[in-house]
Amino acid sequence: MQAWVHVDAKGALAAARLAEHAAVRGPLHGIPVAVKDIFDVAGLPTTAGAPPFAHRRPDEDAASVALLRAAGAIVLGKTHTTQFAYRDPAPTRNPWNLAHTPGGSSSGSAAAVAARMVPLALGSQTVGSVLRPAAYCGVVGFKPTHGLVPTAGVIPLAWSLDHVGVFTREVADAAAAFAVLARRSVAAEPCGPPRLALAPELLRRASREVAAHVQATADAFARAGATITEVKLPGSFDGIHAVGQTVLGSEAAASHEPRFAKHADQYGPEIRRLVEAGLTISAVTYLGANRARLAFREEVLELLAAHDGLLSPTAPAPAPEGLASTGDASLCAPWSFAGVPAISLPSGLAPSGLPLAIQLVQAAGASARLLSVAAWCERQLAFTRSPGL
Repeated sequence: MQAWVHVDAKGALAAARLAEHAAVRGPLHGIPVAVKDIFDVAGLPTTAGAPPFAHRRPDEDAASVALLRAAGAIVLGKTHTTQFAYRDPAPTRNPWNLAHTPGGSSSGSAAAVAARMVPLALGSQTVGSVLRPAAYCGVVGFKPTHGLVPTAGVIPLAWSLDHVGVFTREVADAAAAFAVLARRSVAAEPCGPPRLALAPELLRRASREVAAHVQATADAFARAGATITEVKLPGSFDGIHAVGQTVLGSEAAASHEPRFAKHADQYGPEIRRLVEAGLTISAVTYLGANRARLAFREEVLELLAAHDGLLSPTAPAPAPEGLASTGDASLCAPWSFAGVPAISLPSGLAPSGLPLAIQLVQAAGASARLLSVAAWCERQLAFTRSPGL
């Protein structure tokens, strides 16, 4: 399955022995954690799946890793990422079917949680790199509002869009990790039947199989007491992909330009194209795209003002066969570009035996509320299957 780049067995065992005798126990005491290989972990290589970083060993933990350790978590090792967290695939395979992609860019983190190697893994999302692999691997994937979790010590792709996220098997575990990473109390108040928005346009962008599954899930939620209201997406929705790609390309070029000038031949084709395109974007174009992106974020706030979340597919189809592509992130990308919280929940299995998933989205600043709504939905879904490895 190739989820791991580096397993720090010696370090993890030493930390576990210390944890056994610790006088103070944090909220994640003794929990083994996998870390995507764009996050710095002191003493371990951070390669970002890229040759230019092959010998880089940081002296300090990324801020998010340090927060997990301070809460008692034990870093088991580093997991595979696509190169520089973009589209050039990692060698990781989907634990439900090794002939299929696990998604990306947080490929190894999603696979490690799905395969029951760890109960918690760190990932990052700039476009769809937490939610999509969570959907493909049948686990919970959560990204909070942009900026809530520090990104210091994480190799950037696009700083306006990069989110730190988590993979878990249950929403409660994602909430516990979020409380630690965001350095805030997350109320565990039970949520009653929520008011969910459903945009038919998003169902039309999915395969027939996935659209029917999400509609059936919405109907089941309604029978359990939820209010399901059809809504129309903001007029700016159709343009958000181009807007977001402009911001992504420009910021990726700014981040990579110094090393790209020296090592362009060591970049994979997808990230190379992104950086080359980004280098041609003017400041005027970039700033205009950022204004449009932030305007879309406000329109999402307006759309969801009367709702507890927007229900949609996470991905248009189950995990595609082969490892040449990490799949379609088009249903996750708008919420990354807007910087709003989103979560993917495993919701069933396709006839192929691959996982299906739903996505819930909230307005910026409502990460904790989204987790409460997700916990209610999780109880109705009652998905407990795991890959038969």
